[in-house]
Amino acid sequence: MSSIADDEIQALIVEAKTCVERDGANRGSLADVLTLIERAAALPGRWGPDRYPDPDTGERQARYLIATDPDDSFTLYLNVMRPGNRIPPHNHTTWACIAAVEGAEHNTLYERTDGHTGAGPATLHATGEVDVRPGRGIALLADDIHSVEIRGEKPIRHLHFYGKALETLTERLMFDLDAGEAQPMKMAVATKK
Repeated sequence: MSSIADDEIQALIVEAKTCVERDGANRGSLADVLTLIERAAALPGRWGPDRYPDPDTGERQARYLIATDPDDSFTLYLNVMRPGNRIPPHNHTTWACIAAVEGAEHNTLYERTDGHTGAGPATLHATGEVDVRPGRGIALLADDIHSVEIRGEKPIRHLHFYGKALETLTERLMFDLDAGEAQPMKMAVATKK
């Protein structure tokens, strides 16, 4: 890892923080943040398996902590996920910007239609789809709901930039479409530092 690349990543993170701190977390400011994270994802040679190995045999995902503020805000991860990995509909309870280094992540976006916000009976309506791939990311607000499916034949590498570290988010919900229920989301993958 070169110090020039590290300096560039830190500069992009500082610029992203400035956008959110100045304008708040809204669709406009997160679009600007996403552009910065897409630039970080495009840094050549920075995110490869020599530094961030594919998931171990038998594992579907590896998540690497790249940077976080001392108060666990503004946290950048690299997710490496194998094909076939599926994450059911969920929210984040913080904003998120996701940019592809390589590979595609199929996202289905949902709206909660039952009028509730917490765990318990829940109904969702699909509102759209986004394939996150190099040059096309996604920005999500805290209450946005999406599911993820990794298609294709090779692992993907994507940067995920959050307003708060995933490890601190205790109110996240995962939605079971068949059961019509929302339940607390547990961390399924330990973050590697």
